[in-house]
Amino acid sequence: MPTPREKLDPAKFNAAASLPYELRLEDFRLAVQDVYDFFHDVNTSLSAKGLERLDDMLRPAIMSGVLSDMLTASLAKHSRTLVVNGYFNGHPDLVVNGRYPGNAIKAGEFGVEIKTTRKAGGAVDTHGARKQWMCVFVYTVDNATEPAIDRRAMHFTEIYLGQVDVDDFRKNPRGELGTRTATLHAAGIAKLRQNWVYRA
Repeated sequence: MPTPREKLDPAKFNAAASLPYELRLEDFRLAVQDVYDFFHDVNTSLSAKGLERLDDMLRPAIMSGVLSDMLTASLAKHSRTLVVNGYFNGHPDLVVNGRYPGNAIKAGEFGVEIKTTRKAGGAVDTHGARKQWMCVFVYTVDNATEPAIDRRAMHFTEIYLGQVDVDDFRKNPRGELGTRTATLHAAGIAKLRQNWVYRA
């Protein structure tokens, strides 16, 4: 028996959220539904063959990367003014259509950066402190319930979209082989959480 298809609860969206670039709450609902539909279809097929769910196959870092890419593409599809940044690994992930040549920029100001994390509250590492609109999707994966066939599918529990500044971040110590990262400090994460879009 396939896991029921996930859906966001319409009553859990924040009608008072401040959304830039003509974004609508419906854009977020549709983008998440695209992801849910994909996972449902893939996992139904995998389960029918006696294989592990995608949720169980992917390591956490890979899962977050996949979800970020999917949500970026889906938000671009449903948004009125935002498109995927055509610059490989460019910032932000979504840029205002027509604002940059070829809709591609290595480091731009006009757009929305997309992040995903399993950390409740939306704290997430970034590759640098920037002034930006940052959107964080918080999700959960059930890898513990037994038997595995009874596990709930991956689902999103929180969405935040806030405008943050360079001084809202703290720099994280870097090991000898590590990549320098930055994370919103306590006041910065509080600023992000003020403009919540969805909380289950």
